[in-house]
Amino acid sequence: MNLSLNEIEATAKRATRGAGYSWGQAEEAGKATRWLCAQGLDGAGILARLLALGFATDPANHRPQQLDGRWRAEGDLCPLSVGPLLSDTARLLDAGAIEMQPVVAPALLLPFVSNAARIQKCALQIEFDSVQAVTDGARLYSPDDFPDKAQRVTIKKGAKLDMPREHQSRAHPTPTDWDALNQFAHHTYAPATEESRLLGAGAGLSDND
Repeated sequence: MNLSLNEIEATAKRATRGAGYSWGQAEEAGKATRWLCAQGLDGAGILARLLALGFATDPANHRPQQLDGRWRAEGDLCPLSVGPLLSDTARLLDAGAIEMQPVVAPALLLPFVSNAARIQKCALQIEFDSVQAVTDGARLYSPDDFPDKAQRVTIKKGAKLDMPREHQSRAHPTPTDWDALNQFAHHTYAPATEESRLLGAGAGLSDND
């Protein structure tokens, strides 16, 4: 498939809302998915796999219980809860690395780390277990693939960005992932009523004789 980044963002936003997340988190998810696709990563697939986990049914179980020390939750951390917190508390990186564990779909943290790098005006390194990436807020150095779950994530200053990824203007999700997102997005559509069906029928129901 070959889609515009606007299509990716709009569908990712609706899909996230359809999966039960708040509209605010859905907006963040749309932007994050677009950012990943713009970096040539499989943003649609990463989001589709996260939404399939159903974390939105119990959000409190998947967000950090505290921001001092290592970030943990009762269950696995959700990047759509952790990411905005990271952007809002980027100043904590002045005191040292931020650690969290475990995090599912950890690649979805990259756009939020990028935002933190812009706030801090420096490059940041993020480690997902043994996988490393670096972003300066605009560019990204990373491998093509990330784990579905990271037992430990570390974000810190002092990184150097070499060989950034080439920016992409189109996205190429698999049909399976795109269908999954659209199925979630469908949950946001209001069911048809008798009145809406009649309005949609137009002149077909009118007597023109």
